[in-house]
Amino acid sequence: MARRPTIKDIARRAGVSESAVSFALNDRPGVSRDTRARIRRVAEELGWQANSAARALSGERSGAVGLVLARPAHTLGVESFFLQLVSGIQEVLSAARTALLFQVVEDVDAECAVYRRWWAERRVDGVLVVDPRTGDPRPALLAELGLPAVTIGEPGPPAGPSAVPGPSVPGPSTGAGASPVSSVRADDAGAMAQVLEHLHGLGHRRIVHIAGLPGLAHTVRRMESLRAEAERRGLGPDHVRSVVTDYSDAEGAAATRRVLAEPRPPTALVYDNDVMAVAGSAVAAELGIPVPHRLSIVAWDDSALCRVTHPRLTALVRDTAGFGRLAAEELLSVLAGGPAGVRESERPRLEPRESTAPAPAHTDS
Repeated sequence: MARRPTIKDIARRAGVSESAVSFALNDRPGVSRDTRARIRRVAEELGWQANSAARALSGERSGAVGLVLARPAHTLGVESFFLQLVSGIQEVLSAARTALLFQVVEDVDAECAVYRRWWAERRVDGVLVVDPRTGDPRPALLAELGLPAVTIGEPGPPAGPSAVPGPSVPGPSTGAGASPVSSVRADDAGAMAQVLEHLHGLGHRRIVHIAGLPGLAHTVRRMESLRAEAERRGLGPDHVRSVVTDYSDAEGAAATRRVLAEPRPPTALVYDNDVMAVAGSAVAAELGIPVPHRLSIVAWDDSALCRVTHPRLTALVRDTAGFGRLAAEELLSVLAGGPAGVRESERPRLEPRESTAPAPAHTDS
């Protein structure tokens, strides 16, 4: 394996001192313009690159941002949302020559431990935070660490100081006070209102929402929006309700089987992702329940799965990669000294397809 060139190698080739090389490569005064140009030319010829760890120790930026995902690992392999989100994030970061450090952990406590380690090791300049939670300890921890962050999704109610996992730490040496915490968000409540309006307009009065993880802020918002929109139409919890899952196809299928076995089963199901919607459609076929003639199905996130399943699934269409690009742009802006803020993504739109139809006649309302 070829040895990486060092500052000593550049100094020897350029015929200057190592301190002169350091001054030239770090844009510091102390060398002439011609010497600076010669040193940089030699560095390029040798293929020299700055050591990110050494730069971090000297107080310079690491050139990387972090993303930690606290989700059950078995739910990630087939879900398209995070693949599209990360592709949008990476598109922006690559153009800015910024690396993405990605890690999957088992829970939020482990996620907070990763943030502490990254901060202590100066591994990242900032982080992208996904899956905002109710009573979320992460914003307070990130502010305490002074680690710039952008939350992807509207934050839930913050946790109190006592909820921050781990021991108290001092602020970073690069500056005191809280770091800026921005957010990019989508209109989950408005999207759910579109779904219920569509199904209610088709005559459906028994609707079940197969929701995701119960502690996530967006799950809570969707459930609250469903309940509010149902009440506005005179439908109580005996007609319209939510059941929670872990987002996996297995739990989506199991929840579908349970609700369809009830004495008064729903005539419409709304799934919090495409994978569960496809699994639910398969369960309906297995039980001999035709979609959409006896059961209508809506998927929250559109994907190729929704478009190749038979019948094709009615779904909420949104630019998930664009959501990732927006988050990465906001974080880079904060790292460049811009103010923290809230940016809105494009509202999802419902695209009706063959999986939704008028409610079956003669159903008991």
